[in-house]
Parts: sequence; C-alpha cells; structure tokens
Amino acid sequence: MPSVVGLLEQHELAARRRVDALREEADRIQAELSMAEQEWSEWTIARERVGAVLSAPGSDSADVVATDVPEGVVTGAEVKASPPPVVKARSQVPMWREGLAGTALSVDYQRILTAIEDRIRLGQGPLTCQEMATAFGVDVVPAKVEGLRSKAKRLVSRGWLAEPAPGRFTLARSVCGPGGGS
Repeated sequence: MPSVVGLLEQHELAARRRVDALREEADRIQAELSMAEQEWSEWTIARERVGAVLSAPGSDSADVVATDVPEGVVTGAEVKASPPPVVKARSQVPMWREGLAGTALSVDYQRILTAIEDRIRLGQGPLTCQEMATAFGVDVVPAKVEGLRSKAKRLVSRGWLAEPAPGRFTLARSVCGPGGGS
C-alpha cells in the first residue's frame, strides 16, 4: 500500500506540471496577442494615412505621401522588401550549449542570471525566489514569486540553472553568467 506522503507528492507533482503547462500556454498566447495587436496597429495607421492622402485638398497625392510619412514608419514598399518582424515569445528560452551567451535570453531571464551570479561572487549560497523578488524590488506576493519560480524552473529545464535543493537556484556548472556562455 502506498504511503500518504507518496500519494500527496504524486498529486503535487501532477498539479505543478499542469501549472507549468498552463504558464507556457499563457506565454504563447501573450506572444500571439502581441503579434495581433501589432498587426491591428499597422492596419489602423494604414487607414489613417490613406484617409489623410485622400482628404488633402488641392495637393498632389504623390507629394503628400512623400512628405507626410514620419521617420521610422514603415511604408508599403518597405514591407514588401523586408520580411515581417518576428515576435520573440517570452517563454522561448534556448537550451544552454557551449558558447551560447546569456544575452540570448530575454531581459527578465538575464536579471535572474545576474542576481545569481552576484550571489555566487559574494560567496553566498543558492538564491530563493522570494530573495529574487526582494532583489528586483518586486512585491513579495505569491503571484510575483510564482512568476519568478516559473522562470527559474524554465532556466533549470533548459540547462542554465541548477536547483540543488527545492526552491533554491544557482548557476549550472557550465554556465558563467549572462555575459558569457562557457
């Protein structure tokens, strides 16, 4: 007969896996939402530009197009010449490999690596998510701490961090921090 503690651990593990899967799905949806908002914004700008061109009284539409496009706005000709921008989803953490720098990670993940690297440099032990939240100036509330824990666990699963004890994170042996890769 299995022990009660063993059964509880199995249920806890299943629940944690479900939470991790849902967080990754939420990150994917957030990236997709970002892309959709960008497309919506581009169509709104296009409609406004066409409206401005068509409503310009007594001017040549070629002159209006040439002078009214502000710097940094992408025109139709430029869109055809270059591929559409790729939105990098926040959850995409590359597997660590020899020579891969920490700069390949998003800013949030780089902050985690930097905090742990600083902790190691000071000769202190592994870092908890509550300590990370405090170091980042984030409220130490369950939602924020769990967000950091999810990111740290993702870094562990991709080989950037190690978790020598539950909830305590340090750099993986082969990682030397956000600036370097090996």
